[in-house]
Amino acid sequence: MTRPFNFSAGPAAMPLEVLQQAAAEMTDWHGSGMGVMEMSHRGKEFISIYEQAEADVRELLAVPANFKILFMQGGGLAENAIVPLNLSRGGKVDVVVTGSWSEKSYKEAAKYCTPHLAATGADTRFTTLPAAAQWQLSGDAQYVHICTNETIHGVEFHSLPDLQTLGCDAPLVIDFSSHVLSRSVDWSKVGVAFGGAQKNIGPAGVTLVIVREDLLGHALPICPSAFNYKTVADNGSMYNTPPTYSIYMAGLTFQWLKRQGGVAAMEQRNIAKAKLLYDFLDSSSFYSNQVAHDCRSRMNVPFFLADESRNDAFLAGAKAAGLLQLKGHKSVGGMRASIYNAMPIEGVEALIAYMRDFETRLA
Repeated sequence: MTRPFNFSAGPAAMPLEVLQQAAAEMTDWHGSGMGVMEMSHRGKEFISIYEQAEADVRELLAVPANFKILFMQGGGLAENAIVPLNLSRGGKVDVVVTGSWSEKSYKEAAKYCTPHLAATGADTRFTTLPAAAQWQLSGDAQYVHICTNETIHGVEFHSLPDLQTLGCDAPLVIDFSSHVLSRSVDWSKVGVAFGGAQKNIGPAGVTLVIVREDLLGHALPICPSAFNYKTVADNGSMYNTPPTYSIYMAGLTFQWLKRQGGVAAMEQRNIAKAKLLYDFLDSSSFYSNQVAHDCRSRMNVPFFLADESRNDAFLAGAKAAGLLQLKGHKSVGGMRASIYNAMPIEGVEALIAYMRDFETRLA
């Protein structure tokens, strides 16, 4: 089956195999006589789906036993409130602002605690990452927050900072929404990791939260029960009715990833895809990417036409060629190709072929 290549930043393309399996099981999951979205979340059928999904993501990301895996709701934006509600104790938190999403995190935290701007990439319009050695950490923060891949600006931490070497004992909180499962995670450096599903896991509706056990049980009194990490963990993510169908779809994606060879194999594919696209952009005077080479995202590649009056023609031609949702975010303009795990290298090759043809015709 041939489909257009969907470069949406999120909700994003999902593996065709996953969509086909979900379609086949839509009205009757494994002979149960029910579709997954009709099941009780406490019935044995859904419990088996949930337990498999949890086990698979723990295996894929090599999550240590002393971390709890939570399936929550509200997306990454809600976590900007849920994290300080659980970890800040009403005190100070350090935030490194590297783009739109960490900027939102900084502003939201102010409702529940005292955020301290430890570093920002604003002076370069978020085209670079401030070096960790230059961060102005407060010394008494309850945690340090970073967004490890900024979907809009296209910058990525290719390695996690080691806060211990910076003289900081606070746990590191990472928003890995847009590159979760595209690469491994060094859990020795992380206290909490969270991500919305709709970029690289599955459909919108479920949020993956992975939290170290010693960070449970410190929620502010105003924290809603359904957002209290300890309550969620103690109830196996079923304190309230979880987003059952989104968890099921995420679970199918986890199984697909395992069939692809796991995260290590996927990381190598992602490196190859990103290199192909960036090499083309760097070789062209017609297109440009403005992000510093050492922090270019493998998942989200923003680029600009030298003559932006041709943007509409570029997008119309791309759509006609089966290359969808390439328009950049409204806050930065230009174009953006999101090349998540589900995007095959053939999609990147097709995009480059179109870009080369468009340039040749108009140059």
